Amino acid sequence: MRQILHISDIHFGPYFVPAAADAVRTLAEERGADLLVVSGDVTQRAKPRQFRDARRWLDGFSMPWVAVPGNHDVPMYRVWERVFAPYGAYREHFDDTMEPVWQDDELYVVGVNTAFNWTIKDGRFTRESLLRVAERLEAAPPGRVKLVVAHHHLIPPPRFDTRRVTALAREATELFADLGVDLVLSGHLHQSWIGTSEEFYPRGARPVVLVHTGTTTSRRGRGWERRRCSANWIRVERDRVFVSHLLWHPERGAFVAWSRHEYPRGDAEPYVLPDAL
Repeated sequence: MRQILHISDIHFGPYFVPAAADAVRTLAEERGADLLVVSGDVTQRAKPRQFRDARRWLDGFSMPWVAVPGNHDVPMYRVWERVFAPYGAYREHFDDTMEPVWQDDELYVVGVNTAFNWTIKDGRFTRESLLRVAERLEAAPPGRVKLVVAHHHLIPPPRFDTRRVTALAREATELFADLGVDLVLSGHLHQSWIGTSEEFYPRGARPVVLVHTGTTTSRRGRGWERRRCSANWIRVERDRVFVSHLLWHPERGAFVAWSRHEYPRGDAEPYVLPDAL
């Protein structure tokens, strides 16, 4: 069994909430997370100081962590950097690994960068990035639980909003299903939701669980999570995955579960499409 704390959009900078950050650390340490996953937007404006502060905060956790960049980790107003070195500050001050691979005896985690410099918000997979991810997933030792971490979302949020999904989202999701990925963790929209690949891209295939969290340590939550901070606690067992959506309660000084979800994994149960209504 492995326990994962999934956070995202921590946005070190003007909107950062130190009390929520303290609650994240307490949660991770007291519950004994095996891995901390950060699905992008570690800064608000990709400034060197913001990257240094984020890195220092993450290095203060006792468990390992994996992070990928988000669109806010590309400079917006420093046009020269945005055009010619969009990830320069991220590489220099935070982490030179844009698409990390991490594993232990049970987990195999692959990061993919969906941010790029020609847009303010939207993300994308590319054919090249999907080939890289496929090669890494195929190299996973047998029996590992496979996770993919990306910043941008592959399925729309509840009520569909007005946001577009990531470019090549369907192709990416189908590839992940074919390669036996159990979970895809992402953020970006500052609200939490969960779904499966078969709900949105039905093929009668083994479903991938797609898990999103809101902003974990900033005041920029959206929708019903407006001004709220959220995270996900994930427990992976041999034949089941359990996901708890957590909200930070300032009056309690802690993250508290507001919904819980359970999914079969591996060969626990064959997946059968429901009869048409």
